[in-house]
Amino acid sequence: MRFMVIVPGDQGSEAGILPSDELLAAMGKYNEELARSGVLLAAEGLHPSSRGARVKFSDNQRTVTDGPFAESKELIAGFWLIETRSREEAIEWVKRAPFGGGIEIEIRQVFEAEDLASADPTR
Repeated sequence: MRFMVIVPGDQGSEAGILPSDELLAAMGKYNEELARSGVLLAAEGLHPSSRGARVKFSDNQRTVTDGPFAESKELIAGFWLIETRSREEAIEWVKRAPFGGGIEIEIRQVFEAEDLASADPTR
């Protein structure tokens, strides 16, 4: 089972401020542990939304809005993509991440092809 682990953005990440050297070192160690275990598929930080864009789809029309985006609580600063045997194992790995200060990390299972096939009763 694959899971996306979503790290929310905040005022600092939106201002382009990188985490402290201590947090970067701790995250590097955590990423190495994930990689050694075979769980880690990808881990990336994202630039601030000021460097991004959103595309809105409305019928055949596409509207592009350049960042920054006002609602920082809805922004993502980075993510991990991990593969574990269960949701519970994914949760246990995330609980070991080197965060504090009330940050809330979201874990979402990634759809697999067989999940999509089973959702259609005609298949």
